[in-house]
Amino acid sequence: MKAVGYYQNRAITEADALVDLELPMPHAEGHDVLVAVKAISVNPVDTKVRKGMAPEIGAAKILGWDAAGVVSSVGSEVTQFKVGDRVWYAGSLARAGSNSEYQLVDERIVGHMPKSLSFAEGAALPLTSLTAWELLFDRLEVQRAQRPASLLVIGASGGVGSVLVQLAKQLTSLTIIATASRPESTAWLQSIGAHHVINHHQNMQSQLAALDITAVDYVISLNKTDQHFAQIVEIIQPQGKFALIDDPELFDVRKLKRKSVSLHWELMFTRALFNTHDLIRQQEILNQVAQYVDQGLIKTTLNQHLGRINAAHLKQAHALLESQQVIGKIVLEDF
Repeated sequence: MKAVGYYQNRAITEADALVDLELPMPHAEGHDVLVAVKAISVNPVDTKVRKGMAPEIGAAKILGWDAAGVVSSVGSEVTQFKVGDRVWYAGSLARAGSNSEYQLVDERIVGHMPKSLSFAEGAALPLTSLTAWELLFDRLEVQRAQRPASLLVIGASGGVGSVLVQLAKQLTSLTIIATASRPESTAWLQSIGAHHVINHHQNMQSQLAALDITAVDYVISLNKTDQHFAQIVEIIQPQGKFALIDDPELFDVRKLKRKSVSLHWELMFTRALFNTHDLIRQQEILNQVAQYVDQGLIKTTLNQHLGRINAAHLKQAHALLESQQVIGKIVLEDF
């Protein structure tokens, strides 16, 4: 089968940063489904792993943690899927990724695709939907119906933020303040439900004050958390909740103590990495999001389609992500 991977950690400008490969066909056993991959999207985690995780000597590392496709075969313990089902998923960091024609995935982290989306549209959503849902409802424990409260999403125009804003708008009563620094990012966030958009390159506290918001109940930081942390400490309400997903430089969490602010990390891969007791929760989330998509409540965040799945196009996608100028998601389709 065709695949794209790497043998050594390289800068994306290097010729062999990603290469086209031919690999043996995998075989489904146990809880695994074998998926014929139809479309993928690319996430910042792909670039981080490519730069920092060396493959075993002589073996290629296959990236990719977002896919939509069709079930080709199933293991003996699979109960939720059958051959021919259209599925979407993010997968596991501990296994070969979705940049291949066929991929093995545990059925408990696979969902049925929305009926209303193409494979390309569907591939844009799994990882970011899982991350956004877990941030809001599993980590911060935001309630669907609650007292008036506010949410600040820092760096909101990327893949996770683009789903997060939609989920918060459709499923909660939160006042949503998103941050962006470019006119096109601001327009995008307003179009998907942000009540207010402020600029994270400027003083956020004064911008909130201009909106008559003295402090926010929840803060979610999606990138450059160390650069924004001092402002977050000032902005957040006493007894507020703060969550993050990036890998910041060190910052002093003791500054949260005076306000009794709780700190929450979110890594979408945790359940699969540790085979947690609630692993199937990710299947449930994906199926719920699919229903919301088909009901018209959530829309795909596909922004750029770079063509077929090959090393040249994936290198282009990685370079775009490393520029940190991407709105929504980058998708590739078919080998």
